Amino acid sequence: MPVITNIEDLKRIHERRVPRMFYDYAESGSWTEQTFRDNSTDFDQIRLRQRVAVDMSGRSTASQMIGQDVSMPVALAPVGLTGMQHADGEMKAARAAERFGVPFTLSTMSINSIEDVAGHTNAPFWFQLYTMKDTDYVSRLIQRAKDAKCSALVITLDLQILGQRHKDLKNGLSAPPKLTAKTIGNLMTKWAWGIEMLSAKRREFGNIVGHVEGISDASSLSAWAAEQFDPSLDWSKIAKIKEQWDGKVILKGILDAEDAKMALKVGADAIIVSNHGGRQLDGAISSIRALPSILDAVGDQVEVHLDSGIRSGQDVLKALAMGAKGTYIGRAFIYGLGAMGQKGVTTALEVIHRELDTTMALCGETSVQNLGRHNLLVPEGFSGRWEA
Repeated sequence: MPVITNIEDLKRIHERRVPRMFYDYAESGSWTEQTFRDNSTDFDQIRLRQRVAVDMSGRSTASQMIGQDVSMPVALAPVGLTGMQHADGEMKAARAAERFGVPFTLSTMSINSIEDVAGHTNAPFWFQLYTMKDTDYVSRLIQRAKDAKCSALVITLDLQILGQRHKDLKNGLSAPPKLTAKTIGNLMTKWAWGIEMLSAKRREFGNIVGHVEGISDASSLSAWAAEQFDPSLDWSKIAKIKEQWDGKVILKGILDAEDAKMALKVGADAIIVSNHGGRQLDGAISSIRALPSILDAVGDQVEVHLDSGIRSGQDVLKALAMGAKGTYIGRAFIYGLGAMGQKGVTTALEVIHRELDTTMALCGETSVQNLGRHNLLVPEGFSGRWEA
């Protein structure tokens, strides 16, 4: 077993072990991938203030996200096709999150279904909703999440139209993978992945197959999904979904202060500053750059979380010190899952927790709840307040 000291170690194993189309699905952005890159590199511009001669004993990373106790303010982000990174991926990631004491968010476009995850975990998880044109399907999906005792609904707002992701198109991304000469050649080098997938509970989208009339195979599913994302989604529809859910609602995909104000008006319990990991609007600013202006716009009237670009515990600390109340990791836990299954997700969480705890101590703090701008050195003009 290799010694894992950082998330990059897991990424290298993930790349060796998982078929190319699924690795590329995780490790890519849209168009030129400028925003995908900026999400991570912009964290590097923020410096930390080292403090010394401070009692660093009795440290705690415990906090809360939307009123839920967490061992550290880090949730597993919703990631589609997680069950293609490793057999039964969503169930394994959810179990790892439960045991670590952090939230797990299940994607609408998951391989394991809502019911699969609910049947293999004890802690309530969060469910991420894509709004579809088929409103009857959406209503039934929401009810299924209610029946599974999901404790929050995460509504994604930035995927009304699918951003062009060159690698996914060139790879012919599908679940399960289509058996072309190219994919067969690649799959032959990933035999361990293939053997595990033979025993997987599912290899298609579990929240859709069997729940939509006429969806029986990969081709019919692809055609349906391509036409279903709702381009007419607006704030009035979001308000109706919130009313239908009648529970904690988190709005994901906020990158502009004006949209943050609208999210506040519809009564969101939290908003996630996110650009979909750089997979939608290429050329948009990074999430960490957008965070200050959004915090200025809504203050403490709504809980503000941050997603996109986090690859370390130091990134988590920087986001929290900038004012976020919670953070999300997507690729970081996917690397672990693809590399080593449930153990890999646990390892990713351990790495991030260790980095967060150590960095917090060296910054002279004993609790994540005490972190603030006083812990950072931020470049002048580092915000989303750019001239239009």
